[in-house]
Amino acid sequence: MPTLLIKNARVVVTMDAQRREIPNGAVFVRDHAIEAVGTTDQLPQTADEVIDATDQIVIPGLVNTHHHMYQTLTRAVPQVQDCELFGWLQGLYPIWANLTPEMVKVSTQTAMAELLLSGCTTSSDHLYIYPNGVRLEDSIEGAQEIGMRFHAARGSMSVGQSLGGLPPDSVVEDEASILKDTQRLIERWHNPGRFAMQRVVVAPCSPFSVSRELMRDSALLARSFGAEHRVSLHTHLAENDNDIAYTREKFGCTPAEYAEQLGWLGHDVWCAHCVKLDASGIAQFARTGTGVAHCPCSNMRLASGIAPIREMRDAGVPVSIAVDGSASNDSSHLLGEARLAMLLQRVAHGAVKGPSAMTAREVLEIATLGGAQVLNRDDIGALAPGMAADIVTVSLNQIGMAGAQQDPLAALMFCNVPRIEHSIVNGRFVVRSGEITSLELPVLIERHNRLAAQLADAAYSTR
Repeated sequence: MPTLLIKNARVVVTMDAQRREIPNGAVFVRDHAIEAVGTTDQLPQTADEVIDATDQIVIPGLVNTHHHMYQTLTRAVPQVQDCELFGWLQGLYPIWANLTPEMVKVSTQTAMAELLLSGCTTSSDHLYIYPNGVRLEDSIEGAQEIGMRFHAARGSMSVGQSLGGLPPDSVVEDEASILKDTQRLIERWHNPGRFAMQRVVVAPCSPFSVSRELMRDSALLARSFGAEHRVSLHTHLAENDNDIAYTREKFGCTPAEYAEQLGWLGHDVWCAHCVKLDASGIAQFARTGTGVAHCPCSNMRLASGIAPIREMRDAGVPVSIAVDGSASNDSSHLLGEARLAMLLQRVAHGAVKGPSAMTAREVLEIATLGGAQVLNRDDIGALAPGMAADIVTVSLNQIGMAGAQQDPLAALMFCNVPRIEHSIVNGRFVVRSGEITSLELPVLIERHNRLAAQLADAAYSTR
């Protein structure tokens, strides 16, 4: 089996049980797993490939737990730049109704390329709109080609405007068809094994776009495969005040109570946003091990509010970092997202806790181990023997890091890191010397921009 040695790192940040930070560190990989971590002089001195990481920091690959990758095609759309969530969605649904399979595949690769270049090695994606022959396979095939570890969330919308939902009827699906296709995808693509590169997630979109029955039946479907299959559940929850008002009006309860009634609490469930999760909801999530995908930039962009992440962490809620869709964040830079998460908690707690409300080390833990926990994985998120070889290196000799020599780990969060140096996923280089290895990025960008223009033209012609 091929071997890889990364040596001479300024520091290896392990995120292992002892949270070791190893100066002059090294990592030895055999095939797709880490075999040894320590100082450079402690590890083997030869391997099939040797990377000299002098003046680099080595970290576990970051984990992104919520995205809508097709939205890279609709970044910064003028008519929704200043809208809150519901108005933003209503302005974009008619555009997304013109998506094609090619658009979904190409936009998936565009989002993944940006994620990989910002230190992310594992990502979930929530695809909940399926017009014009679009299938989840369009995303899955894109991920396989680029080489990212992928949790493909089979999203869905079934309650259109005629039934009191938010999306137009033209973009919703029949519930029986949703469940049938979701089962097909799990049976075809889901890999529950250790080091799996591909898993499928059951993911009705939100309380304002699916019925109570679909939420309940989706949970039953996921769990019918048994705990050993690790089929997770994912949805949006408690994102802003309008979201709370909708749930109270339609279902007579809070979002957390709604989730509990339908079997949507547990270690196999994680919810995006939870900006408006109240104290009772936080306690429910902590008690049941229900996870949260924190999306700070999207929450700021749509003026949704500041999620109570400090309170969640203190209560024991599993918390992760996510970039959310590229039409509400307009970026897929996960290191930058983690930085925002740290700074936003400091703003939220002001003079009470001040800057200590979130530290650089804690937010890196959330972006690595936190993401692994939320995705129900025990094989990623740390550099330790037996863990997946998902490894990222960042050069300290770039303009955004100049002068940040005393604490390289903190510099990752306090400074600007435009691009990482190397990224290894499952023992394979996907970024080498700052360049994607599995595709030609300029060609991808040109193709993506052409398809984005076609999507905009199609939306304009159907108005």
